[in-house]
Amino acid sequence: MYIGIDCGTQGTKVIVLDSQQKKVIGVGYASHQIIENSDGRREQQPQWWTAALVEAFQQAIKLAQIEPHLIKGIGVSGQQHGLVMLDNNDLPLYNAKLWCDTETAPENAEFIQLLGGQEKAFSQLGIMPQTGYTASKILWFRKHYPEQYRRIAKIMLPHDYLNYWLTGHFCMEYGDASGTGYFDVVQRQWHLEAFKLLAPELDPHQVLPPLRSAQQKIGQVRAEIAALLGLSENVIVSTGGGDNMMGAIGTGNIQQGIVTMSLGTSGTLYAYTDKPLLDLPIEIANFCSSTDGWLPLVCVMNMTSANKNLMDLLQIDVAKFNELIQQSPIGAEGITILPFFNGERVPPLPQAKAGILGLDAANFTQPNLCRAMMEAASFTLRYGLDLFRQAGLSTSQIRLIGGGAKSAVWRQMIADIMNTEVVCLKEDEAAALGGAIQAMWSNGEGELADLCHAFVHLDATSRVQPNPKSAVEYEKVYARYVEKLKQYY
Repeated sequence: MYIGIDCGTQGTKVIVLDSQQKKVIGVGYASHQIIENSDGRREQQPQWWTAALVEAFQQAIKLAQIEPHLIKGIGVSGQQHGLVMLDNNDLPLYNAKLWCDTETAPENAEFIQLLGGQEKAFSQLGIMPQTGYTASKILWFRKHYPEQYRRIAKIMLPHDYLNYWLTGHFCMEYGDASGTGYFDVVQRQWHLEAFKLLAPELDPHQVLPPLRSAQQKIGQVRAEIAALLGLSENVIVSTGGGDNMMGAIGTGNIQQGIVTMSLGTSGTLYAYTDKPLLDLPIEIANFCSSTDGWLPLVCVMNMTSANKNLMDLLQIDVAKFNELIQQSPIGAEGITILPFFNGERVPPLPQAKAGILGLDAANFTQPNLCRAMMEAASFTLRYGLDLFRQAGLSTSQIRLIGGGAKSAVWRQMIADIMNTEVVCLKEDEAAALGGAIQAMWSNGEGELADLCHAFVHLDATSRVQPNPKSAVEYEKVYARYVEKLKQYY
């Protein structure tokens, strides 16, 4: 038995994977709170994650009807870019600022200037630092909390914090490190000069974790945690990785030619390459993968969260939302929504606000608003897919994951807007599954490609082909969206 953990923005999921039956036999979930304000602050307390992990683990074990001592390994997936800072007593010095935090937009702009501007920043790091990456958060903390800043002993990301809690080992793998903003994604090493621009008073050799290859184990579960969870003391923990990197493993996206699209709180689009791509558009983050390759990725910040804002306003559930969408034609009778409730990363509009355009007395209906919102969220990913196609990345099939993938209406919309075949996975929790598979890989249970072939299964019943007529109509509606985007931002 292997455990996969996915610590996301909304909550923590835990799955139990049976390596003999080759399927998930138990799932648990516990939610997180979030600290937020209208200035873009998005924070959580790290202890919320560990409490959620314990609760979700106990649920999963109970559902699986197994004894915890049968567990052989654990792999952790975590929301990327979050900043966790510990003092010498391993206590958090501040809340964890999250990937979706845009309060540090001024610091990100300052950091890019310190690097010499966008072109020099991109050439040094192989990636363009974005608001939401870890780097600007450090600069922000240095400015606003100088006393606590001087007490920093360890800097890590959310999944590393859980690994540290589990094992006591302070380290990080290349994939998640790619999203810090002070990591060279081509050479796979910390960019010490960039880090010194952010934190000249800190010793990077002390506060930054040693880097590990994705296939390595980082250690065994601490005796204290083993006793808490009922595990044996020889349970191994793999390096884990960011949620997108683990999602790539959990969708079998470990070879060139496959594209994964996630319809979660945020939206992501990524594909595997065995070499770092050169001359990419700067909006594409050329991350390392958690399989010792690379994972070019586009992330947008308003996906199911945008839909949820409207559902909350209208006081309707997901089923009603999907029903209303089907009562509205493609293009929502002229309504265009720019869904930037949390700012946006691609296109780079961290301080943008949302807008609803084209309203009149005839089209101002609930069905049109619902369709326009789902179309808008989809168009932000279409914008990213166009960047992929410009870079020469293949999109013959999109593997769709995340909560939004459960909607048949949305699956067809994605296929039509992207004009590409769409298929989902039988296992909903791709990131947690990726964590469990990586743990098996690091524990010598087989080659990664063989493990993905055995445990990652496409759901043939979900396969959707684009409707040619709808695809043509969406091209016109998407062009209208892009025109409004350029006009208002």
